[in-house]
Amino acid sequence: MNDNDKSGLHKLSTATLVIAALGVVFGDIGTSPIYTLKECFSPHSPHHIAASHEHILGVVSLVLWSLILLICVKYLVFILRADNKGEGGVLSLMALASHGMGETMKRRIVIVLLGLFGAALLFGDGIITPAISVLSAVEGLKDGGLLGAAPVDALEAETWNHRMQWLIMGITMVILIVLFSVQFLGTAKVGRFFGPITGLWFVSLGALGVSQLIHGPEILAAFNPWHGWHFLTTGGHAGFVILGSVFLAVTGGEALYADMGHFGASPIRRGWFSLVFPALALNYLGQGALLMKQPELAHAPFFQMAPGWATLPLVLLATAATVIASQALMTGTYSLTLSAVQLGYLPRLSIRHTSEHARGQIYIPLVNWVLMLACLALVVAFRTSSNLAAAYGVAVTMTMLITTILFYFAARHLWKWSVLKTLPLCLVFGLIELAFLSANLVKFFDGGWFPLAVGAGIFIVMTTWATGRKLVRASMERSAMSQELLIQSLASGKVVQVPGTAIFMTSTKGRTPIALLHSLKHYQAIHQRVIFMTLTTEDEPWVQPSRRVEVEKLGDNFWRVTGRFGFMQKPNVPRLLRQCAAHDLDVDPDKATFFLGREIIIPSKAPGMAKWREHLFSFASKLAQQPATYFQIPVGRVIELGQQVEI
Repeated sequence: MNDNDKSGLHKLSTATLVIAALGVVFGDIGTSPIYTLKECFSPHSPHHIAASHEHILGVVSLVLWSLILLICVKYLVFILRADNKGEGGVLSLMALASHGMGETMKRRIVIVLLGLFGAALLFGDGIITPAISVLSAVEGLKDGGLLGAAPVDALEAETWNHRMQWLIMGITMVILIVLFSVQFLGTAKVGRFFGPITGLWFVSLGALGVSQLIHGPEILAAFNPWHGWHFLTTGGHAGFVILGSVFLAVTGGEALYADMGHFGASPIRRGWFSLVFPALALNYLGQGALLMKQPELAHAPFFQMAPGWATLPLVLLATAATVIASQALMTGTYSLTLSAVQLGYLPRLSIRHTSEHARGQIYIPLVNWVLMLACLALVVAFRTSSNLAAAYGVAVTMTMLITTILFYFAARHLWKWSVLKTLPLCLVFGLIELAFLSANLVKFFDGGWFPLAVGAGIFIVMTTWATGRKLVRASMERSAMSQELLIQSLASGKVVQVPGTAIFMTSTKGRTPIALLHSLKHYQAIHQRVIFMTLTTEDEPWVQPSRRVEVEKLGDNFWRVTGRFGFMQKPNVPRLLRQCAAHDLDVDPDKATFFLGREIIIPSKAPGMAKWREHLFSFASKLAQQPATYFQIPVGRVIELGQQVEI
């Protein structure tokens, strides 16, 4: 996507951006009412409490104040200020925080590791969210009575429930397969429908809540935080454990910050405070009012709020909303992967831009199919949304806690906030998130281990790839010579010159590419014009065209070109070369010859990484997309020269 497309988004009216944000930013948190109170009170939930008057008032109070403190205050007021050239998310915040650390290397390493682990945990979230969201919506067919009533006989009822469970799982899996299979089309064409559908969803949430509040206004007392505090301090172990289910109400909060780059902070704030938060609050209050009158409906309070005639439309709307929420999570996972690739923490993957005009519309086939298989496996393994809820929350709470820590360092060292201003604020958020994390860890053996295992695995892959690339560069630099020294050695004129322009891609500025040394060794010739090209990724999301290219003339026929890209931009070498014309270097990409070095990784006993990590790095390097394809170099203009590199 070019910079004109990016800047064009800001010309859209705020109202248009607010509507568009509804379908992307709030999809995840907007579907939480389907299962949050159900997991707190349903007898079928692994961790639940009795739906007594006091418990309902306390839990609803905790839900409301979690939304107020963590979403309204932390994210909407403070975290959205952490604007990294228009982009948000844990990796952008990591770049801000590490940039603010200056030359303090040890602290920078800690900041980077925290940011990478937070990003890795979000991949686990990206697997669980589509599965639990769609599954919980489809379960409305059973919870709303649309599939009939269970038989009275206990044995027949067990058989019926088993069949219904497999039917719901089958429908869920079909929806997920279709959803992942159409990702290659991109969401640009259907994106304009997302906002209105999600807007209708939030209006419906509010309307359902109001319909119950009319008959049970005493639940409004839940706005008094004392009820939540009283529940926590008198509920004992059960009251503490239920925090893990209460936290489900704020899952999706991280998306508000991650998607800031798509719409801007102002539309997100306006959408939240004008529609999303009121609708969520009214719905949770309505569910609480319903349970106070009919606690026996705790197995499905959300769908039981609707009158009989509205159950099927509500299930269909809920399914559409969860599909949209899943779509938003997948788009976020693609963007996160692109950032990790550009920052050098994942190998180059095949990344396709599905729209020339819609920002962030990308498709990554490998990530898409891995996500799909993982989601389907989760549905089969956990079977119900209640079982999946046990696996949900651990990764998100850890990511939120990491965001708080990174925000502290960014505020202190980059924005120069005082300790008295920063520390109390972050301590309040951190203590709340630690309480939620502790409660979620109780569910570790019930499924909470899954997102942690996924996060740990991806974290290992990212750190292994980054370390391996450093070892490869160090190994190649030891055998390389400077470009200036090469030019001097060629001044004797003994090497034959051939017509044309040769462009040698090198990852290390100033060093002669191994590909050039191999070319000289085998052909004993050099092109009339030689360009050394180095592409770098800055710790900012977007680099303006005015800063994109730097051209240096090293000699009569030698040039050095440095291209700079942001971590949300995909390098385009032909476009970069055309910009060189403004710097007195006129190059036709379709007539130049590109020389690329291809490293063949050989694990060795030399100091570097553990042997298993070296083999992991070698395997990952084989998955990497060909440099020519990734850098969008014209087909047929590339010569690759291989070299074995021991690490």
